[in-house]
Amino acid sequence: MKVKRALISVSNKMGLDRFAQFLQEQGVEIISTGGTAKFLQEKGIKVIPVSEVTGFPEILDGRVKTLHPYIHAGLLARRDNHDHMLTLKEKGIKPIDMVVVNLYPFEEVSGRRGASEEEVIENIDIGGPTIVRAAAKNFRGVAVAPAPRRYSGIIEEMRGNDNQLSLGTLRDLATQTFHTIAHYDTVIANWFSEGADDFPPFMLLDLEKVQPLKYGENKHQRAAFYAEVGARRHLLSRVTQLHGAELSFNNMLDLNGARELLREFSLPAAVIIKHNNPCGAAVAEDIIRAYKKAWAADPISALGSIVTVNRIVDEELAELMAKEFIKVLFAPGFTAEAVEILTLKERIRLLVNEERRKAVTGEPDYKRVMGGLLVQDKDSGIDERENMKVVTKRHPTEDEWGDALFAWRVAKHVRSDAIAIAKDLATAGVGAGQMSRLDSARLALDKSRSALDGASAGSDSFFLLTDAIDLLISRGITCIIQPGGARNDDEAIQVCDEHDVAMIFTGARHYLH
Repeated sequence: MKVKRALISVSNKMGLDRFAQFLQEQGVEIISTGGTAKFLQEKGIKVIPVSEVTGFPEILDGRVKTLHPYIHAGLLARRDNHDHMLTLKEKGIKPIDMVVVNLYPFEEVSGRRGASEEEVIENIDIGGPTIVRAAAKNFRGVAVAPAPRRYSGIIEEMRGNDNQLSLGTLRDLATQTFHTIAHYDTVIANWFSEGADDFPPFMLLDLEKVQPLKYGENKHQRAAFYAEVGARRHLLSRVTQLHGAELSFNNMLDLNGARELLREFSLPAAVIIKHNNPCGAAVAEDIIRAYKKAWAADPISALGSIVTVNRIVDEELAELMAKEFIKVLFAPGFTAEAVEILTLKERIRLLVNEERRKAVTGEPDYKRVMGGLLVQDKDSGIDERENMKVVTKRHPTEDEWGDALFAWRVAKHVRSDAIAIAKDLATAGVGAGQMSRLDSARLALDKSRSALDGASAGSDSFFLLTDAIDLLISRGITCIIQPGGARNDDEAIQVCDEHDVAMIFTGARHYLH
């Protein structure tokens, strides 16, 4: 398809002057509207106002300008249909071969703090979606440039092909266009729905493939990673891979868990995840000590794990890490010496986290179930000490408080039922995914490789029975942190008082299924 005539009407003018200049140099006739026409004329580009084409002025403050048969017939007429082309000739309508249109910035305006309802509604585009939908429907004869990032590719292909675009390119542009329209309408529909209810009667999701994956959880399952379109950030946003094979489905699941736990800490911290559960976590005065403590917590489980740290990996830390089998290492940076050391290990994947944007508060959390989704608020808040209550006669020491708060934050990211034991701001044992809290306590204690005298234990929910508390105390635990709220809370407190053990109620539960 050869481009002879183009309609340009954009909100986002990035790169437009260069693109329009190219079209003019190729002899393409340009039709334009309002502000876009003025912009192009100021750049020395000759344009034909759309009102000259339609014979009708723009009206209603620009709400109506391109909704006219002379525009849409020029877009929708099939070039291979004799009757269509004859009709155009009889009516004096010239075909339009290219549409360069992007839409009013509804998503940007509706997300702006303080934007009025009137301002938001005025940014619902009518003519733009109608034009690009018509052009994309007739993609065999009309090219659509739905976003500035497509300009350079179109220029390159037209320049080397006598102003022509291939059918493959035309179909690809149409595909992106229909997705753009769908996303635009999704955002608008969700904005209207959110005005009615926090959990509205309808919810639309728009996902874009970030990358294919070799396989899913198991080799017989196909897989890919998709991100929500318009999301502030996603698992791999601003993440650069320096070394190693592509991430697998399971790598990404574990990486997500590791990142969620790591962001609980501002001190130098290391988190080690295996099968979507922490097998080691620690904070310390420096990242080397944090990593050593985290790895020592459960070195057998840590083999073949995901390791995340919140400080730059230097030569000394890299030498320690190079001694172990680590599948993925995620950090805010690596020194050149560290990269040289770690890249000698073929199987390690090195990821640099350059994402500095904070997560959006109040973002929803989705869990896939048969035929639908369970939707809830994301459990992303951090429980602070001042909102907790000591319910026993003995109050925790400051060391016990530190370990208790650390255990509590770790337990939040352990599959339920969860028990996390902490000592010296590092996990000493983690019990995950059990059907009873007693079994989780047993597992956490069995995982411990050191004496637990004076350690603290965190439980993601209250204790229905005191058997798990009895077991923890028998192994030297001197402080227990839990939500409280069980009918037998008094019995739990009594057991702790009898053994001079401190107990803290947080008032919040953190199940993770």
